[in-house]
Amino acid sequence: MRALLGKSILAVSGWKLVSPRPSVPKYVLIAAPHTTNWDLVYMQAVGYASGMDVSWMGKHTLFKPPFGPIMRALGGVPVVRHERRNMVDQMADEFAKRESFVLAIPPEGTRKRAEYWRSGFYHIARTANVPVVPGYLDYPNKAAGFGPPMYPTGNIRADMDILRAFYAPFVGKYPDKFGPIRLKEEEG
Repeated sequence: MRALLGKSILAVSGWKLVSPRPSVPKYVLIAAPHTTNWDLVYMQAVGYASGMDVSWMGKHTLFKPPFGPIMRALGGVPVVRHERRNMVDQMADEFAKRESFVLAIPPEGTRKRAEYWRSGFYHIARTANVPVVPGYLDYPNKAAGFGPPMYPTGNIRADMDILRAFYAPFVGKYPDKFGPIRLKEEEG
């Protein structure tokens, strides 16, 4: 049912899925560029159309009754911010507990222009020993898809060069809101 819904949303809105979902069972999915709330609608439709169960992180208080079951059904995974364990370790534990797990993260962290991407996606993948998969929405072409899985090597600059090259041709709905693809850690 969800696959039909996703395909219908893409068809009605004129979008096309141009590459298949990755065959690996666990990965961190980058959701970029992220310049509008519509990105969520289209990325969710892409996930549904691809037969993916996409998860996302949310503050643990979102998962209390009465909305907790709904948030979990929509793929939400609670993050407890006040615990001594950091978010990276909490998500790595989620990867360890599951046979398959796709965790979508918009590394810009905002729909506004950001001068740096947040590095959590990178450190979660490295700690959990899973690949990063770049997912994209290209608004001028109304095309969506996925890049090849990339296992973080620890050489942040080299790994980010791969992501910069991958995302170079794709344009968000509001191009001026898509900042540079870089992490603060690259600057030493």
